[in-house]
Amino acid sequence: MPGSIKKENGFTLIELLIVIAIVGILAVVAYPSYQSYAFESRRTDAHTAILRIQLAQENWRASHNSYTSDLTSTGLNTSTTSSEGFYTLSVSGANATGYKITANATGAQAGDTGCSRIELTKSTSGENKSPAACW
Repeated sequence: MPGSIKKENGFTLIELLIVIAIVGILAVVAYPSYQSYAFESRRTDAHTAILRIQLAQENWRASHNSYTSDLTSTGLNTSTTSSEGFYTLSVSGANATGYKITANATGAQAGDTGCSRIELTKSTSGENKSPAACW
């Protein structure tokens, strides 16, 4: 038909910019929430490693008259890193009545500011897990 207007298919630049702006806003809102959940889920790596060391300490104590700060003597491998690699592990203050296991965040987990250090202290009065919110 002569004189009819032909419609073009596609998006205008304005429509494209609006979609990009909406996606950007959603990303800014969603990313911190995602990061928080990622930090929280990686804490399981520290908990697992601490509990593995605790079990090894109790096995060691059953045969000896004190706990040990030497992880290799308990039968654990010489690695002081958690199985997923998000924490470095250490045992301190080992004596006849207790010890302290510390997991320090490394790598991607180091940004977990409130829980960058997770500790379990065993003493005659029981166990103390700190910070409490990280357990």
